[in-house]
Amino acid sequence: MTARIGVVTFPGSLDDRDALRAVRVAGGEPVPLWHGDHDLRAVDAVVLPGGFSYGDYLRCGAIARFSPVMTDVVAAAGHGLPVLGICNGFQVLCESHLLPGALIRNAGLHFTCVDQRLRVQNTGTHWTGEYAAGAEIVIPVKNGEGRYVADDATLDELESSGRVVFRYVGGNPNGSLRDIAGICNERGNVVGLMPHPEHAIDALTGPGTDGLAMFVAVLKALVAA
Repeated sequence: MTARIGVVTFPGSLDDRDALRAVRVAGGEPVPLWHGDHDLRAVDAVVLPGGFSYGDYLRCGAIARFSPVMTDVVAAAGHGLPVLGICNGFQVLCESHLLPGALIRNAGLHFTCVDQRLRVQNTGTHWTGEYAAGAEIVIPVKNGEGRYVADDATLDELESSGRVVFRYVGGNPNGSLRDIAGICNERGNVVGLMPHPEHAIDALTGPGTDGLAMFVAVLKALVAA
């Protein structure tokens, strides 16, 4: 049976279609989810895509966290549902307290769009099982408020517990503390990252196919569960 992966659309989402396509290319069944519905449509995993939910008014992700669908996402994540937050989706996860810390304005106060090298630090999550530990991959980054910050105690805990999933290498595009590009929760089912794996699923439209492994990994994890 093909795993069903839901992709939430908020007002201002712009990478939802790309995420749906990535799920399909990986071999899953993409399922559109609407921010205003209390209905996850019996999906097996959820992707919160990139974009500018609610126009990034107030604070990135701060309004989206109160969307009806997020009540269901938070509850389901607590019961082990795999959830991936990409860029604005990462911001929503932090605002929803599914992940610690916050994403603030880039250190240079400029929007950054580059093909970025990352190091895979944690292969034990639902979304990273297809990578080799320490592998370096290239994934596009495009954000104006992608600087990951947290207090020292939180950063130390993330480091010591292996919850830093991706780290920037060869340059830090937004000034994220300790070069952190992505993190996960304690259980490993919730992952947030600023780079866009859905834009690296084929050589024609991206810098390569390094991002596709994230979508393949969750499908395999769901089959193995």
